[in-house]
Amino acid sequence: MPATVETSQNTETLADALRRQIQDGLLSPGEWLREVRICNAFGVGRTIARKALRTLADDGLVVIEENRGAYVASTSVQEVFDLYEVRAALYGCAARFACIRATPKHMGETLELVDKLIQASESGASAEDLIHQSEDIFSRLASASSADTQKMIESIRRKTRWHYSYASLAESTEGAPFTHWRVVRAGLAKRDGAMASEGARNILYHMQNEAMRLMISRGYGLAPTEDTRPARARKASA
Repeated sequence: MPATVETSQNTETLADALRRQIQDGLLSPGEWLREVRICNAFGVGRTIARKALRTLADDGLVVIEENRGAYVASTSVQEVFDLYEVRAALYGCAARFACIRATPKHMGETLELVDKLIQASESGASAEDLIHQSEDIFSRLASASSADTQKMIESIRRKTRWHYSYASLAESTEGAPFTHWRVVRAGLAKRDGAMASEGARNILYHMQNEAMRLMISRGYGLAPTEDTRPARARKASA
C-alpha cells in the first residue's frame, strides 16, 4: 500500500512539473516527450512517466500516439478563446460567492492581496509575477465557493496555456486589467457581489481580447488542428 501511495504522489508531481513547462511555453507544441528523457531528467521509472503523460493527455496538453510516443499538443485560437470564456464565468462566480460567504478576516486578507497586486503593477512587476498574483487571489476567492466550483476552476486551470497570458499582459499598452481589479476590490469591500463579479469577468475578457490579438497577429493557433486519430480511423473517414 505505501508503495502505491508513493507512486501516485510521484505521478502527480511529475505531471504537475511537465504541465507547468507546457503551460509556460518551455515545451513547445509538437515537441516529443520521450519517456527515457523524462525518466532521466526527473529520476522516475517508466511506469510513472507513462501515467503522468496519460494525465496530461486527459487534460488536452499532450497527444499520445500508439507505438510512437507522446508530444505536446497544439492549441487553436478557438480553444484559447473558449478557455478564457469559461474562466471568466467561473471567476465571476468566485468573486460573487466570496462577497456572500467570506469571513471578515478572510475578506480583509484578500483585499490586502488585491492592494499588493495593484501596487506591483504600478511598480513594474513582471507580467508572469502579476499573473501568478492574480491567480492566487482568484484561488482565495474560490475558497469560499463549494467544492464543486473549486474543482471546476482547478480543472480549467489545468488546461490553460499561461504563456499566452504572460505575453499578452507584457505587450498590453493599457492598464485595463488593473482598472478592473480596482472594481473587484470596491465590490469586495462593499460586499457587492454584482460589482465584484462584473469586475472579475472583465479582467478575463480583457486578457481574452489581448491573447486573441497576439495569437492572430503572430499566426499562432491558426493552422488546422492535426488529426491525431490512428491511421486506420483516418483512412476509414476519408
